[in-house]
Formats: sequence, structure tokens, C-alpha cells
Amino acid sequence: MTSDTDALRAGLLDRLEAALHYLFPQGRIRGGKFYVGDADGNPGKSLVVELDGPRRGLWKDFSTDEGGDIIDLWARSQGRSARSDFPRIAAEIRKWLGIAAPVGTPMRRDVRSVPMDDLGAYTAKWDYLSPEGELIACVYRYDPPTGKEYRPWDVRARMWRAPDPRPLYNLPVISKAREVVVVEGEKCAAALIACDIAATTAMNGAKAPVDKTDWHPLAGKSVVIWPDRDVPGWDYAESAARACVAAGSTSVAILVPPTDKPPKWDAADAVDEGFDCAAFIAQGERRVVKAAAPSLPTFTLGELLDDNSPLPPDLISPRVLTPAGMLVFGGAPKVGKSDFLLSWLAHMAAGAAFLGMHPPRPLRVFYLQAEVQYHYLRERVKDVRLPSHRLLDARANFVATPQLRLVLDDAGLAQVIPAIAKAFGGEPPDIIAIDPIRNVFDGGDAGGENDNGAMLFFLSQRVERIRQAVNPDAGVILAHHTKKLGKKQFEEDPFQALAGAGSLRGYYSTGMLLFRPDETRTTRQLIFELRNGAGIPQRHVDKINGEWREVDANERLVMKDYGQRLDAERRRKRDAILQILFEEAGSGRCYTANQFAESFEGKAGLGGERTIRERVSALSTQGYIKYFRNAADYGLPSSGRTKFGYLCVEGMVLRLPAGDVDTATGELPMREHTVLPTHYKCPHSGASMPVEDPEVWVYHDELNDPEAS
Repeated sequence: MTSDTDALRAGLLDRLEAALHYLFPQGRIRGGKFYVGDADGNPGKSLVVELDGPRRGLWKDFSTDEGGDIIDLWARSQGRSARSDFPRIAAEIRKWLGIAAPVGTPMRRDVRSVPMDDLGAYTAKWDYLSPEGELIACVYRYDPPTGKEYRPWDVRARMWRAPDPRPLYNLPVISKAREVVVVEGEKCAAALIACDIAATTAMNGAKAPVDKTDWHPLAGKSVVIWPDRDVPGWDYAESAARACVAAGSTSVAILVPPTDKPPKWDAADAVDEGFDCAAFIAQGERRVVKAAAPSLPTFTLGELLDDNSPLPPDLISPRVLTPAGMLVFGGAPKVGKSDFLLSWLAHMAAGAAFLGMHPPRPLRVFYLQAEVQYHYLRERVKDVRLPSHRLLDARANFVATPQLRLVLDDAGLAQVIPAIAKAFGGEPPDIIAIDPIRNVFDGGDAGGENDNGAMLFFLSQRVERIRQAVNPDAGVILAHHTKKLGKKQFEEDPFQALAGAGSLRGYYSTGMLLFRPDETRTTRQLIFELRNGAGIPQRHVDKINGEWREVDANERLVMKDYGQRLDAERRRKRDAILQILFEEAGSGRCYTANQFAESFEGKAGLGGERTIRERVSALSTQGYIKYFRNAADYGLPSSGRTKFGYLCVEGMVLRLPAGDVDTATGELPMREHTVLPTHYKCPHSGASMPVEDPEVWVYHDELNDPEAS
């Protein structure tokens, strides 16, 4: 079998260019590669065949992420499978090559078990399993003359890439262990595992992208990190330590490799030389990143039920800011965030209500701000309108800094903490406000405020140090900028717009956003997310005659365009078929009506194939589903002989590969394409009609839609 397959492959490779032109007359050769639209032979350049070097005859279709060798491609061009139809495919190839079949040789396709490419055969292989033992990915090591290289294989996606997110190594063991050792690379992990030590590593070792690795299996575990004895090894250990802290590990420490060991010494070297690894892990010198809590407070259900003591009063009600709570106030640049915050804090210092938020008494507010210089700060303060009978309290209770030009590192804290402590004559502050985070941010060595690990460091090691030093029960308000989100993303979860949102949302007790949905209007939305209380409905606010007020405006009148976008989202979500089409496009898959009915028969509660077809037809008549025929513009294969084309829904975005795999990380770059319809189904005749304006989505049952009124 093997010799026959090799003979067929060798014959095709010898006459590769002629074979490709025979299979795909529309194809073209450019720069050592053969280009064609797809395996059906349509014009284009999504499918690429290598013509030169050791990869001669290997192909990949970038529109479908499929690929293989020249025998696979021959089978695909005939609409067959090289695995199940191999005897027929082999006969066709032999006939074209003019060679006879070997006598007595069973006709089966050669299945290669060893990955081969320009790097040669692999020299080591490690399997990544789920906690239940299911194979997730494999990592292959190659040792070409240029030095060792690694290639990840995503088993579920059947692609040469790392899974997203990347799993940790040895999950079946570490998911059950209480103490875990993190090392750099699978070789080191395997060496410790052989010594009955629960060890793991991130895929790619020192080059692992920490933010793309799933560290959650280490939540609730005591973690020791054993770095290689070099600078990249220590950098990897520091990044891994921050990721473990963010994931919720109970304790995290980095071992310091012995100074008498050679450079690059690692755990595998230690095992090879008979080093006492268990003793080193238990007693070796280390840098403690997170210490285990000395005692964890716990309460039985009975104790909680029997505790009838009064709740502590809100600092700002209703539950907007609670004692020892943290509120993050976000907004885009120029939305009026600092002006709003200044007026709000001044009212809290005066003991006055502000837009439905109430302090229990005049609060002592320390406003640490880093944007407005002194003269412009006093100008703004004089514009704040406070009740005259409350002004006396506010004069003493509100303390602000002029524009700070420092970072809240150790040196900055040494200046800030004493200033807050003496600001109110020895009385502790009730509220500490920092505006904005960006100007005073210190994330240690992790990076900027967009990095979750750096944000966690800032909150836990900088902001909390200030609070603990001056008043552990003080409420903290952090002003923060929002990053740009797509309109759909903002509508679904606006608080993801906060930079570093992952760490922030796991830390704060309240989120608050000031958002202007229509740049042509001054009305803003005030949006709340409360952890310690019932939800607060969003409010519409505006600054009128120098005073922030809640405006009683109909949302549809004030934000007509915004409301229309929300209506479109509701329409899409109310039918499972529309939602599935939308989500499948996000994963790079589009369907004709027949393909969709066959693919989702009996899935997602959609029923049988006939039922799905009837529902798709009805949605098309109503205008919820339209069609596009310009598949080549999106790098998709032709939709065939269907009279309509591919299905699309409003707001659909297609994610497709945008280039070759990054050899350093194994990642495949992706690009998003907004899909616009070219045709629709006429509700009267059922004919396929061209769309006049693809940017405007027309629903044929709009007059009968109760949500459109």
C-alpha cells in the first residue's frame, strides 16, 4: 500500500504543473506557487499549491482552512474523499500517469502519522489533554540545522495552530492537585511528572503569550514556579506568576535557581543529574508573589441566617458606593467625565443629593486628580452649583490636588499617603477619588492599563495600599477611560469598554459609565453595574445652565438611531436560525439554504431538514434573511447552482484567515468582513431580486412587527 501510494505521489509530483492544469484549467502559476479559487476549479487565488522545495505538492485553501497533499487535492477536485474513495482516485491517477496497478496490493490511502514539512521529521511530541483526558492539542519539536523549533496542532480544529485559548499541560493531574509546579516547556514538565510531581507549563514556554493561555485550572491551588536559569526564564516566571494571581491561585512563589548551576539550567537538567527536586520545591529560596491567607474566614448557613445586625450604611445610596467598596467611573474622552465627577464629589462633600445618589451625611472627599492645573481647577469649582446652606460643609470636606505629575509607585505613594492622612485634620477620608487612572498608573513590570495583569497589580498593590494606610473602610472612586468597542459589542456589554476590564470587573463593587450615544446631541446615558445591590436603571443626564440634571426624554426620540440598532439586534435574537447564522459567520462559516438545513438538522431545537427549510423560506419572505452572491469578494467558494446564494442576516460579520501561520506563535491571523446582501426574496413572487441599497436593511413585515412601533 505504502509503495503504491508513494509511487502515485511521486508520479504526480514529477508532473505537478501538468496535473494542476489538467485538474484546474482556470488556475495560474505565479512566483513558484499555483493559484486557483477553490477545489471546484473556480477562478481566484484562495487555494495555493506549493511548486518549489520540500513542500512541493502541498496545498492550502485559505477560505476554508483545509489543506493536504496532491492526492488529497486530486480527490477534492473530483468531489470525493481521498480516504473513503481511494481505490477510485488511485485508478484515475494511474490512468492519467499511464502506469499499471501493482499486483496483489490492496488499494488504501497512505495515512501519514509523522508530520513532515520543511523542518523534517519531529524529534519529540507532547499531548495536551482536557481534565477528562480528551486530546486537545499536540506540540511537535523539530531539530533542523537552524536550531530547535516547535509546531502546535489544534486537534479539534484540525489545523497547525495553537488552540484558543491555549490549555495548560498535564490538566488531568493538575486539575486534581492542591500544589502545582509551573516550569518552562514540556520537556521540563515531563521530567518532573516522571518523579511524581504535579507539573505543568504554558504552551510555547518562555515565548508563551500569557494573555492567550487559560490559567483558570490553577485557581484555588498553591503554585510554585521553577524558571530556567536565564533572563528569559525569569521573565516567563514573572508573567506566569501574575497570571496565576489573576486566575485566583491561593499562593504563588518563584523559585530562585541555585547560583552554582550553569546558565540555562532547568528542571529537566535537575532530574538528569539526580538533584533533589522535591526538597528544592519545598524548601528552596523563593520570591513570594502572593502569600497564602493565614486564615480564611468561613460562615455556616446558620450563622448567616442568625446574624440580624444592621447593614453598614451606604456611603452613596442606593448601594452605589459601600464602605470599603470600589467604584470605577468610565467614559470616552471629551464626554464630560471629569466635569461630572467634580460636581458629583462636591455634592457628596456637601451632603447633598446628586442625580438620585444620596450621601448619609457630608462626606470627607479627597480628590487626587492629574489632569487640571490649579487655576483651571479653581475656575471649574466655582462653576459647581451647590445648595447655599450646604456650602459651608463642602468648603472643608472637599480636598483636591492640582494636576499631579507623579506615578503611584513606591515613591509616589510616599507622597500621596501622608497628604491624604493630614488633609482633614486627622479625621480619615470617606472617599478617595483618583482621576484618571492612566496618568498615575503603575503596573509594576507587567505593562500598561490595558494589560489585565498590570491592572490587577495597580489595584492590589497601589490603590489598596493607599486605602489600607488611611482608612480601610473608605470608598474608592477611580476615573478611567473606555476603549473603542464596536456598536454591537457596546450594546451587549458596555462595561467591556473599560480598558483592563477583566481585572477591573473582578475587583470593583460598582461600575458606572457616562456614554454619549449620539455625538450630535448633548444628552448622555449614565449606566450602572452594581455588585452589592439591586440594579439601577440607566439614566439620561445633561448639563443644563451649568447644572447636571436628569432629563425626562423618550429614548427613541433622543436616540432614534441608537434605538433602531437595538431593534435590529432584538429581531436577530428572537429567532434561533438568525442567531446561528450570525454566530457561524463569526467562526468563518456561511451557508446556502440547503447546506444550512442539512448541517443543523436535529440541532439547537430546529427540528428536521424540511422544517428548517420552511422556516428559512418564511424568514426570507419577511426580509429577516437575505442573500449574497459575491462569494469571491469574501474569499468563499462558489455557492453553486442555487438561485439565491449564501444566506446573510443584518449586521453579519465573517471572520476569515488573513495570511500565513505565524511560525513563532502558531497563530493564524484573522480578518473581519462585514457581509452585505446582494439579493432578497420578493415577498409577492418569491423571485430573487437585487438589493438597491445593501447598507439599508428593509423588513417586509415591518408594519406588522409590534417591536417596530
